[in-house]
Amino acid sequence: MVAETLMPAPPALLLTPPGVYAPQWDTGLLTRALCREDVDSATDVLDLGTGSGAVAVEAARLGARVTAVDISRLAVFTARVNALLARQRVRVRRGDLTRAVGGESYDLVVSNPPYVPSPAAKLPHRGPARAWEAGGDGRAFVDRICEAAPAVLRPGGVLLIVHSGLCGPADTLRRLTERGMRASITDRAMVPYGPVLRSRRPWLVRQGLVGAQDSREELVVVRAERP
Repeated sequence: MVAETLMPAPPALLLTPPGVYAPQWDTGLLTRALCREDVDSATDVLDLGTGSGAVAVEAARLGARVTAVDISRLAVFTARVNALLARQRVRVRRGDLTRAVGGESYDLVVSNPPYVPSPAAKLPHRGPARAWEAGGDGRAFVDRICEAAPAVLRPGGVLLIVHSGLCGPADTLRRLTERGMRASITDRAMVPYGPVLRSRRPWLVRQGLVGAQDSREELVVVRAERP
């Protein structure tokens, strides 16, 4: 069953320097989904693309043993500092998604990956846009997570991933189901366009992804369980 569509408040953190994705509505939606899971001191959690560390810190507050991963050096530093400021223990690693934790397995994987469709031919390798640019269909990272998650989840483990309705929630469900996961949309919210979507509205309209008068996008949380 899909949960309520009220916009969740983004978590507040003390440190969000320029160049690191600050907690926003999608962060709040993923955190809300996290808090609905049965998380305690026996739960191993992996946060892929941790950014500021907001979701990782919340998982640690729930008692979990948390590993957070980001490819950005600044994000890794920020997540470590925010964990210290929150007085929570979070192991933060720099690396490319699950490649940073090769051979390890987890009870819960959470991710708020880059998911904004982009007209750019190549993904950025540095700068703040790396936190949201995700290729022409917005699925450059979502698809990789769908592919990799089953291998790092223990039996009965759960993946929670948040992304925009612009990049095909049905594709996410299909890809996860094809990999043997039981997948469904468990939460959604309509939120105002941020500055990135507003700036590329003409391109999105030409691609048929939004209407000319649209000013809000749908965010969804997909929950997938490994049998």
